[in-house]
Amino acid sequence: MTRVYAGLGRFAVRFRWPVLIGWIAVTVVAVHLLPSLASVSKDSNSAFLPASAPSMRAARMAAPFQSSKLAASTLVAASTNGQLTPAQNAAVIRFEGRIRTLPHVRLVRDLGVSPDGVAREALIEAAVPAFGGGDAAPFVASIRGAFAANQVAGLRYHLTGDLPTVIDSQQGTTHARDATQLLSVVFIIALLLLAFRAVLAPLVTLLPAALVLTLSGPVVAGATHLGVQVSVITQVILIVLILGAGTDYGLFLVFRVREELRRGLEPGPAVVRAVATVGESITFSALTVIAALLTLVLAQFGIYQSLGPALAIGIALMLLAGLTLLPALLAIFGRAVFWPTRTTRLEDAGTGLYGRLASVVVRRPLAIAVLGVVVFGGLAVGALTGTTSGFANSSAPTGSDSAAGATVLAKHFPAGSTQAAAVLFRLPRPVWDRPQVLAQADRALTATGRFRQVIGVLQATRLSPRLLVSLHHELGPAGALPPIEPAGTAVSATLYNAYRATGAFISSDGRTIQYSALPRHPSYATPVGLQAVPATRSAIARVGTAIGASASGLFGIQAFAYDVEHISNGDLVRIIPVVAILIALLLALVVRSLVAPLFLVVSVVLSYLAALGLTSVIFVHAAGENGINFLLPFLMFVFLMALGSDYNILMMTRIREEAHGLSIRRAVRRAITMTGTTISTAGLILGGTFVVLGLAGGGGSGGTQVQQIGLGIAAGVFMDTFVIRPLVVPAFVVLLGRWTWWPSRLSQQVAAETESAA
Repeated sequence: MTRVYAGLGRFAVRFRWPVLIGWIAVTVVAVHLLPSLASVSKDSNSAFLPASAPSMRAARMAAPFQSSKLAASTLVAASTNGQLTPAQNAAVIRFEGRIRTLPHVRLVRDLGVSPDGVAREALIEAAVPAFGGGDAAPFVASIRGAFAANQVAGLRYHLTGDLPTVIDSQQGTTHARDATQLLSVVFIIALLLLAFRAVLAPLVTLLPAALVLTLSGPVVAGATHLGVQVSVITQVILIVLILGAGTDYGLFLVFRVREELRRGLEPGPAVVRAVATVGESITFSALTVIAALLTLVLAQFGIYQSLGPALAIGIALMLLAGLTLLPALLAIFGRAVFWPTRTTRLEDAGTGLYGRLASVVVRRPLAIAVLGVVVFGGLAVGALTGTTSGFANSSAPTGSDSAAGATVLAKHFPAGSTQAAAVLFRLPRPVWDRPQVLAQADRALTATGRFRQVIGVLQATRLSPRLLVSLHHELGPAGALPPIEPAGTAVSATLYNAYRATGAFISSDGRTIQYSALPRHPSYATPVGLQAVPATRSAIARVGTAIGASASGLFGIQAFAYDVEHISNGDLVRIIPVVAILIALLLALVVRSLVAPLFLVVSVVLSYLAALGLTSVIFVHAAGENGINFLLPFLMFVFLMALGSDYNILMMTRIREEAHGLSIRRAVRRAITMTGTTISTAGLILGGTFVVLGLAGGGGSGGTQVQQIGLGIAAGVFMDTFVIRPLVVPAFVVLLGRWTWWPSRLSQQVAAETESAA
C-alpha cells in the first residue's frame, strides 16, 4: 500500500503544474455549466417525510383544499395607553376585513380581546408555503405594509405566529450565515498561523478545501439529475464539513512534510515521503466519513437521505484534492511554505507539552483508562435523560416584528399562541346525502377536550345543514363558483358568498370535510406540545369512526413537527450501529488488527454520547430549555462519529509505524509527541468553527437552537481532541500491548521484542 501512495506522491510532484491547472479548469467549467446548489434545494423539513407518515397522509387528504400550502399567522393589536377603546376595536375589525380581501387568504378569524382588555388577536390562514418560499414572504410583507394605513392613535399592530416567524428567521439567517463564514475563515487562518508560524502554510493548507467547496456545490447540484436530493441544510453542513475535513487532511500532510524536511529531505522527496506515510490515513479517514454518510440512505427521514450522498460527494472530492492538489502545491512552493520558520530541526520525542503527556500515559495507563471511561460514561447518561425539541426555528429573531408580537401575546393572552391545525375526515359518500354529519363531527371534536376551539363550515358560514344542501343542489360545487355572483342567479348575494366560502371546508365531491382547530397544547417547540399529538390523532380517529368516516387526519405544523422528530430519532437509533460496524471494518483494514477496532469504536461512540449528554445537562437541565434541537444528535453523529475517526486513524497508524522499530511504550510516546500538535490543531479548528457558529448564529434566526448546535458540537470535538485521542486511546494501547495488533505479524514481532527484553 505504501508503494501505491508513494507513486501517487511522485506523480503529484512531477506534474505539479498540470495538476494545479487541471483542478482550476475543472472548477471553472463546473461553476459555469452546472446549476447552483441553492437552485435545487428543497426548503422544508416536511417535504422530506416519507409518504407513509401520518402528516403526509393528512396532506393528501387536504389536497382538495390546497392545505398543503396552508400557513397560519396571528395578527395582534395592542393599545399603548390602557384598554382598547371602541374606536381602536373598530379599526382592528376593519383591518381584518381588508386582510380577507388579500390574495391567498383563506380564513380570518377574530379571536377576541385579551382578558385584560389591552390587546386583540385574529387568526389568519393563507394558501402559501408554511415553511417560507414562493409567495410567503410577499404575503407577510403585504400585511405589515398595511399597518400604517389602518392605525388609529394609541394602537400598535404586530404579525406573529408560525409563518411570520419563519420569514423573519430566514431573512436573519442570511446575515448570520455570512458573518459565520467570514469569522470561520478568519479564525481558521489565525489558528493555522499560530500552529505553523509561517505565512504561506495556512493558505496552502486551506486552498484545496476552498477549491473543493466551490466545485462541490455545482457537482452535487448536477447529481440531483441522478436522484440525489438536496435540502437547504445541505448547503450549511457542506461548508463546515469540507472545511473541517479539508483542514484535517491538509494538516496531516503539511505537518508530515515539515517533519520530513526537518529530517533532512529536499522538498520533492519530502512530499513523496509524506504522501507515502499519511496518504493511507487520509484515504481511510475519508472512506470512514463517506461510509457513515452513505448509510444515511437507509433513513426514512428525507433530510438525512439527502445529506448522505450529497456530503459524501463533497468528501470524495476533498480526498482527491488532498492526495493530488495539496501535494502539488507543496511541491511548487517548497520550503517557502514554512517561511520564516526553520525546517532543519526535528523535535525530540520527550520534549514539549505532548512529550510530557506521553510520559504520563505510558506510566499510568490503567488510571487514565479507568478515569476516562468513568467520566465519559457518566456524561453519556445525560444523553439518555434528555429530550429533543426545536423543530424549525422555535423562537423569532430578536428585534423582529414577529418577536415583538410574540411578546405581546405572551403578556396579554396567557392561554398561549394560536397555531391552527386542520382536522380532516374522508366520507364513504358525499356529505350532501347526510349533512347532519357536519354538526355531529363538530360536537364530537369539541367533546374530545383536545382543542380550544373548533371552526367548521356551519360556524364559519352560519348556514344550516338544510340550506347548505339546498344551495348545493342549486349552485353546484362551491369551489367552482366565480368570485362575483353571475347575473340571473336566484339566490341573494349574501347567501351566494356564504355558500362559496364552504369550499374551504367541503371538497368539490363532498366526500372530504375539514375543520380548523386550535389545539390545547399549540406549541410545537415544547415536549408537551409534541407529546400531545398521538393522543389528538387517536381522538380524531375515534370521532371519524363515530361519524362513519373511512379515513381521518390531523394536518398542521405541530403534527409535522412530531413526525419529523419521531422519524428522525428512530433513524438515528437504527443507523448508529450500522455506522459503528462499518467504522470497525475500516479501522481493522487500516491498522491490520481485529482487536484495536473494538476499543476504538467504543471510544468514538462514548465520545459521541458524552457530548450529547453534556449538551443536555447544560441546555436542558441547567438552562431550562425545552429540549435539545432535534437535528443536534444527527449533526453530532456526523462530526464526532465520522470525523472523530480521522484522529483515531492518524494516531493509530502512527503508533503502528513507530512500533515496527520501537517498544510499545516508546512507540506510543513518540506517536503522541509527533501527532499531538496535528490533532490538537485540527480539533481546535473544527471545534472553534462551531464555537463561531454558536456565538454568531445564536443571536440570529435560530436563537438558542443554533447555540446548542454550535456549542454542543464544539464541546464534543474538544473532548475528543484533547482527552480521548491523546490520552484514553493510547492508554488502552499500552494496556493491551502486543494484543493491540492481533492477529497481524506486528503482534508477533512485539511479543518477540518483549521476550527478548525480558
